Amino acid sequence: MKAPIITDVERIWVEVPLKVRHDRHLTRENWDWTVFEILRLHTDCDLVGYGETMCYYTWGRVPDEQVERVKGHSPFEFLWDDALGAGLQMAVYDLAGKALGVPCYRLLGPKVREWCPISWWTNDMSTEDWLAEVREALELGYLSAKLKARPWRDFRAQIEALAAVVPSDFRFDADFNAFLRDAAAAVPYLLALEQVPSISFFESPIPQGDVEGNNVIRGKITRPIAMHYGSPPIDTVAREGVCDGFVIGGGALRARQQGEFAAQLNKPFWLQMVGTGLTTAWMLHQGATLTHATWPAISCHEIYVDDLITERIPIKAGYAHVPEEPGLGVVPDEEAIARYRVERDYVPPAPRSLYQAIWPSGARAIYRAGKEGVWADFTAGNQPLFHEGVRLDILPEDGSREWQELYERTLRAPVRL
Repeated sequence: MKAPIITDVERIWVEVPLKVRHDRHLTRENWDWTVFEILRLHTDCDLVGYGETMCYYTWGRVPDEQVERVKGHSPFEFLWDDALGAGLQMAVYDLAGKALGVPCYRLLGPKVREWCPISWWTNDMSTEDWLAEVREALELGYLSAKLKARPWRDFRAQIEALAAVVPSDFRFDADFNAFLRDAAAAVPYLLALEQVPSISFFESPIPQGDVEGNNVIRGKITRPIAMHYGSPPIDTVAREGVCDGFVIGGGALRARQQGEFAAQLNKPFWLQMVGTGLTTAWMLHQGATLTHATWPAISCHEIYVDDLITERIPIKAGYAHVPEEPGLGVVPDEEAIARYRVERDYVPPAPRSLYQAIWPSGARAIYRAGKEGVWADFTAGNQPLFHEGVRLDILPEDGSREWQELYERTLRAPVRL
């Protein structure tokens, strides 16, 4: 057969709204997670390849020169080329699979599984909202959830509340993003969390580059420690054994190389590729061919009101079936893409809210939105870590002069009351 030739690359920016609970909490730091670029690869035949890039949170935005580079060529010339960027590479594989009449995983390697483990995902939330999240996850077939463990919440009490409403085989991954800071703080806290049987993994409890500290933690606890592949360098991981497995993402070539090296070390990992249903399908194809991708994968596609595909990817007992139709194996929802369309380079505005950390003593600190707010203050060590009874409240704009004056103060520094 004659290979299709790419004649044009259509680039469409969309803003996909978050579900209510995620809009309430995720937007404190990541309000731009709603913006995607959809790519359509048009050809000299009736085949069209689709891909997407999460514009402001991606391993690689699509460079203009790469778009021009693929025009006039067959998609088979660009397989394994991570320089294309996220959405363009995905679309190339989708088109190549459709041209051959095979699912994308056939272009990636031998198939090792038909069902890939997959996890729910949420940013840190109030206990009430997290309980609602977990109940929704269960209704949709999930048996694990990755939760952001944050020192401005009583995470241990929250986990105990969540564990009380899930079956015994539901598991939680606690992602600390290094907020425990050092081994002295981390060890007693993680040992206390281990008393909750539902806790399955601890992700990046302290800075990953702290090799000595991570070795101390790993020697004291019984749950696996997961780290993002590459920090510390993989030869240090192999020599020092600072973690039990990895978080792997990125382009097709990088994910393949990292996944194969993890297999050589006999370390499991989860794939983490954030996006809508398109990205989720692409991630499942990769997970189908990587032997050690046995930890539940993360795509975050359930945080959106729309997954941009015509039929949702079904989840059964914590697993998603690898698509078998040609290419990505899912059908993009053209009506949804048109409905959410925005101008190229659109940047959504920051939320007009303040965030108030409150401790049992009555001490309070008020922050602006963005990582310059609560994230930066706690990272710098200016506040106690994971104190029992601490919580974070949202103070939405109420139109008052007092609120505006408080907001303006937070732009300079956290307000301590």
